[in-house]
Amino acid sequence: MKIGDRAKVDPKFTGLETWVEGTVIDTEKNPFKGIVIAIKDALGRFFLVKKNFLSF
Repeated sequence: MKIGDRAKVDPKFTGLETWVEGTVIDTEKNPFKGIVIAIKDALGRFFLVKKNFLSF
């Protein structure tokens, strides 16, 4: 996974009814949470998501 890739965020994480599709804007290796990925969707919302809540 790299910056610019497209990904979908699981509704279990967002609390929304459907998957949210967006663009990866940053990735981080967090020593406590593992890999965390920042995603921005078409509406300008940002999501900081653990890798297991994503679909590629």
